[in-house]
Amino acid sequence: MKQLLLLLCFLTSLMMYSQETFKSSYVDVNYFQGNIALHNNYILHLIEGHPEGVIVSWNKKTFGQEDWQEGYNYPDYGASFSYQNLKSETLGNNYALYAHYNFYFFKRHLMFRIGQGLAYNTNPYDKYDNYKNIAFGSTILSSTYFMLNYKRERIFDRFGLQAGVSLIHYSNANVVAPNSSINSVTLNVGLTYNLDDEDQEYKHTVVKENFTQPIKYNFAFRSGVNESDVIGMGQSAFYVLSAYADKRLSKKSAVQFGTDIFFSNFLKDLIDYNAVAFPENNIDPDTDYKRVGLFVGHELFINKMSVESQVGYYVYYPFDFEGRTYLRIGLKRYFGEKWFAALSLKTHGAKAECVEFGVGIRL
Repeated sequence: MKQLLLLLCFLTSLMMYSQETFKSSYVDVNYFQGNIALHNNYILHLIEGHPEGVIVSWNKKTFGQEDWQEGYNYPDYGASFSYQNLKSETLGNNYALYAHYNFYFFKRHLMFRIGQGLAYNTNPYDKYDNYKNIAFGSTILSSTYFMLNYKRERIFDRFGLQAGVSLIHYSNANVVAPNSSINSVTLNVGLTYNLDDEDQEYKHTVVKENFTQPIKYNFAFRSGVNESDVIGMGQSAFYVLSAYADKRLSKKSAVQFGTDIFFSNFLKDLIDYNAVAFPENNIDPDTDYKRVGLFVGHELFINKMSVESQVGYYVYYPFDFEGRTYLRIGLKRYFGEKWFAALSLKTHGAKAECVEFGVGIRL
């Protein structure tokens, strides 16, 4: 009952605010149910049932008021609130807030949504009271969800229907250990409600032309805190210096090549710990904790935002930690032509190492 009242209050206030302030928007409510994906055997004891929940979203439509909107087939953007019952007393329940984009295909009947936000977990790890919850080491988590729906709006008056599949991910990116994370693969069905009597006409103003730009040089500084998988070792700050070149292939995309230098202080403590705890491994406590990587990447530009994805390989790798290949995916926000801020997740396969907060310049 508590969760239902929260959802109803959120939906009512959202609709009232939207009707008074925004035009060309709609609300959707999606119920979902599915399974927790077994991405490693350590979380097997946490899978006790079929998680279910609801996602309530407000969506703002675009009709080509800006050139980038037509280039991406007039996407929606908005905010989502979700509640998920993970069907486990150990895991508890999750509440989350997201910002999201909806992209459309096949005459706008197929919608792909990506949302990024923060979640609140009701029962995180505690070494005395909840030591089995190795998935969530903190109350506040990072969360990402993907939704692929077949959608029909205005089937009856302002109401429409949609249904499809969703993937919901929760993790604190090793800011606090433990952090095995949880991924839910679900089926969802939903109802849409348009806040306007009818939609605007789409504007067609973009003139296709060849886009050229010289090679640009980027310099970025990233930082944050994280912790090793050894519970109780404590958080440490890390620093990353990056330099890379990019070449725009079109208005939408660019390719990258560059290098990272990692100063990951948690590795200092991990090296000392392994040297003492596992003498049979012959680890030198004076082993260098720094790493240097080379990477290739791609950047997808969406208005003043961009989505960055990179694959890297450590060329200087004195201490073996999670393998020599690393991945980075993140968001960038440009301020003017040169400066940008970035938020990214660095992983080794499905194993997150850290969340990076960065600033940089593109020359």
